[in-house]
Amino acid sequence: MASFPAPESAAIDPIDALLSAHGLRRTVAARLVLGWLLAHPDTSYTHSQLQAALSGEGPSALDRVTLYRLIDRLTQVGLLLCRVDVKRVRRYQAMPASVHAMPHFECQSCHRDSPLTGAFSGALQVNGHDLERAAQSALEALKALGYQGLSMEFAVRGVCADCATTSAETGP
Repeated sequence: MASFPAPESAAIDPIDALLSAHGLRRTVAARLVLGWLLAHPDTSYTHSQLQAALSGEGPSALDRVTLYRLIDRLTQVGLLLCRVDVKRVRRYQAMPASVHAMPHFECQSCHRDSPLTGAFSGALQVNGHDLERAAQSALEALKALGYQGLSMEFAVRGVCADCATTSAETGP
């Protein structure tokens, strides 16, 4: 009997791997949404912005209800970050690893979300332990009062330098 070598396994798609690792089905819609957000990691999108961005992508149209449900599932398993801006509008983006460990800045104009690093890193490292202790203390106090499912984020919101420069150049 002749033995044949096992076929080389095809490389596993990283989006499929993420979906599977989080217990989600690898549907065309899930791959499309997660793929788009992973390809644009510094921008957060509203539901309607995401639907408009994806309308020309792929062979099948993604209706708004399917997109809502999919965004909800992706957020529940931790693949997407959902933030509510000052106007109470939900914005979604791929979950950046840095958001858990570092405060972030959200531009209210372009909605780019950036960890506060670089020029801020020295000050944040010095005060990071105090901030972490304060956050942990607040979460423990709320748990003692019976609150559940707690999370905390530290966000600075404003207009980034790029958008401020563009706005100043165009003027009133």
